[in-house]
Amino acid sequence: MNEHGEKEITSLTPPPIQCSIHKDELSRGLATRSDRVASTDGPNETCPVSLKQPPTPIPYTVFTCNQKRQLRLLLGFATITSPLTATCYFPLLPLLRTHFETSAQAINLTLTVYIIFQALSPAVFGPFSDSVGRRLVFLVTLALYAAGNLGLALNKSSYAALLVLRALQSLGASAALAVSYGVVADICVPSERGRMLGPVSMALNLGACVGPVIGGSVAWTSGSYEWVFWSLVIVGVVLWLGVGLLLPETARVLVGNGGSEAERYWWEESWWSVLMHWLLTQKGNAKNQNQEGQNRGGSPVHSRKSILQQCRFVNPLACLRVMFHLDTFFALWMQGSFYVVDYAVVAVMPDVYKDIYHFNELQIGLTYIPRGVGIIAGGFCIGKIMDYNYKTVAKQIGWNIDEVAGDDLQHFPIERARARGSYFLLIISTAVLVSYGWAVRKHAHLAIVLILQFIQGSMGCCFYNTYNALLVDVFPESPSTAAAAASIVRCAMAAVGVAILQPLLAALNRGWYFTVLAIWSGGSGALAVCVIERKGMSWRTRRIERKSARSRANDSG
Repeated sequence: MNEHGEKEITSLTPPPIQCSIHKDELSRGLATRSDRVASTDGPNETCPVSLKQPPTPIPYTVFTCNQKRQLRLLLGFATITSPLTATCYFPLLPLLRTHFETSAQAINLTLTVYIIFQALSPAVFGPFSDSVGRRLVFLVTLALYAAGNLGLALNKSSYAALLVLRALQSLGASAALAVSYGVVADICVPSERGRMLGPVSMALNLGACVGPVIGGSVAWTSGSYEWVFWSLVIVGVVLWLGVGLLLPETARVLVGNGGSEAERYWWEESWWSVLMHWLLTQKGNAKNQNQEGQNRGGSPVHSRKSILQQCRFVNPLACLRVMFHLDTFFALWMQGSFYVVDYAVVAVMPDVYKDIYHFNELQIGLTYIPRGVGIIAGGFCIGKIMDYNYKTVAKQIGWNIDEVAGDDLQHFPIERARARGSYFLLIISTAVLVSYGWAVRKHAHLAIVLILQFIQGSMGCCFYNTYNALLVDVFPESPSTAAAAASIVRCAMAAVGVAILQPLLAALNRGWYFTVLAIWSGGSGALAVCVIERKGMSWRTRRIERKSARSRANDSG
């Protein structure tokens, strides 16, 4: 009872804010039917009117944790193809020279061809995957990879065919990393990308370690180069089937967060989902499945263009522009410089173990295993550390992390989060390189050298993952294009680095050689990290503002 002796009407679910509406207003229909409540006698009876609850935020992705784990495994296997194919070819060089009755220089030309197309492939297919989709590009490139390996296995006498097929093999294998980074950016919010990128990125370096072991073992047991290429044919076919069966289209420009299925083309659906849809249709449950798909929280997608219209706007050279932005140049330098370091270590290892420890070819191949284990450990750990650093920086600046819809990185210091702890890693990397050089120089115990290789492999993987993730973060609209730029820079810096470092190795002993390499990588790395932390966000903001201004000018024009 109120103070006038009238009964109050209460709601079973009280709203946060209430207002009084007179009975005569209800009779004139000014209140909605949902807000009216049965009243009792009295001239001024009231009923509560609740305000609408805020809409549920659209999730960044509809992929579940189990689906992400499956894709992480699939992307890791796909990413390993390029370095595995490149390095398992090395033990075959004497066999190929003898079989094709040609010179060592001519066979080495096949290595040059592979490296050239290793740089060109992501530059072409990375931007294409940002426009026409990840799944289609994956299927096309893996088909090219399998076809190139099949041709190499069947080629018996033609040196010209060897060159062409080697180019085709590289073209198909080398786009996987750029496309894989695009998939990760599509399905993972920034605060969780570390744990996804860790295993995917470490496969790139792991392939370079296990490739010589696999290639040497197959060639040694079979005595023929053909079985190495047949093994790669099997790898290519299995990966093609895996992508076709399990990987749906993830490109956000095409399918949003993956929840909207209304306007998908048939090739954008995984074969598994097509099979499940067909089975449900046969059971008469297609209607329920379609209703379920519409309720998955799909994000809005722009009106779809035809595949030809999408290809028309693809610029294969778009990744070149990424290299000349100030906010990305130093991130590219970090991952490129440590690729040079890795290449220098791997290149000198066969001579070290042959000249100093008198190992045979099989034993030399096995010495790559500790470094490979270090890469696995580094990739696993840095993924966790990256996510921890993200949460730590967010807490320091009072930022609430949105793990459902994803954070707007335009106002978040992602450069500071990714670079956090890099100085500590640079100190370890520099000390390990110097120690490795002088341990080899002084003919230290084999265990010491292998442990140093383990640590060096893990450090290199940490830098790759961290700064490749930063590139994907600052180019959310075209992550595969940014990853393609990283691939080009890696290959270019490795080529230049080998040309410069080889004469240096001849002029100096191994101790001073690795000391100079450590000072160069550590010093330039510290400078790059300092610039990234201090200037990266402001440079990125200016780049985005200039791009927005150009877009507005084009729209008004």
